[in-house]
Amino acid sequence: MDRNQIISENIGLVHACAKHFKGRGMEYDDLFQAGCLGLVKAVDNFDSDRGVKFSTYAVPVILGEIRRLFRDGGAVKIGRGLKELAMRASREAAAFSEREGRSPTVGELAEILQVEPAEAAQALGASQFPLSLTASPEDGGGQIDISIDSGDDKIAELLSLKQVVTELEPKDRSIIVFRYFKSRTQMQTAAALGMTQVQVSRREKAILSQLRAKLS
Repeated sequence: MDRNQIISENIGLVHACAKHFKGRGMEYDDLFQAGCLGLVKAVDNFDSDRGVKFSTYAVPVILGEIRRLFRDGGAVKIGRGLKELAMRASREAAAFSEREGRSPTVGELAEILQVEPAEAAQALGASQFPLSLTASPEDGGGQIDISIDSGDDKIAELLSLKQVVTELEPKDRSIIVFRYFKSRTQMQTAAALGMTQVQVSRREKAILSQLRAKLS
């Protein structure tokens, strides 16, 4: 799988990470752009020989870039070339949406712009002006203090868990969803899946062991 394909197929990780920082005084587009930078870094530095899944490696890198955005005071450095590409991306995305009745994927937009998916993703994120967290009183602002909790490790673990759950066999995935996402008892899960309680119990233990191995 080449670099562009990996970026296109994992852009959802950026959205998943960025959503955890919504409502903290930062524009979503800025969060998304920072996350895209993290995704590109993760792709370029990932070593599959380490035996770690890409998503497990990428999530902390993406979160790190988003955290850096807060530490730097919300200033997203956008070069002239990226600004121009962002304007083109905005126009082309709007035209595509009007023509097709849906928003273009990163891959489709990259093809239209004749750039790599990574550049297209960054251009989308750069299409909005950043929110200044250190605006002066003359600008009608004043410094905004943003509190950042220390739950990023939990976010990474949760996103990694969701990723490995999607890779389970359908019936195994259903067992985990019923038991741990819908809080069903083993008896309720067994009834819903046409199994016995004993079968659910045994299979659940095997699945949890499998998930621990993948996440370790």
